[in-house]
Amino acid sequence: MQILFDISVPRGIATVLVDHVVEEARARGWNTLKNGELLNAAEQAGFDLFVTTDKNLRYQQNLTARKIAIIVLGSGR
Repeated sequence: MQILFDISVPRGIATVLVDHVVEEARARGWNTLKNGELLNAAEQAGFDLFVTTDKNLRYQQNLTARKIAIIVLGSGR
């Protein structure tokens, strides 16, 4: 599974996701993209899962047509 971490997600979480490919939006140069653009880029790049701490994402974006799964963490800690 290909997983994309938003810039707010702690890097240490990736250590427990063995057998998965984890990349950070920042490492791909996507740290300046807004949420809609970031989700579009992630889907086009073939990511299966997007992990973020942005609790307002579901209010800011129409997620019904998205092919990527999204996990919103409770906090960045």
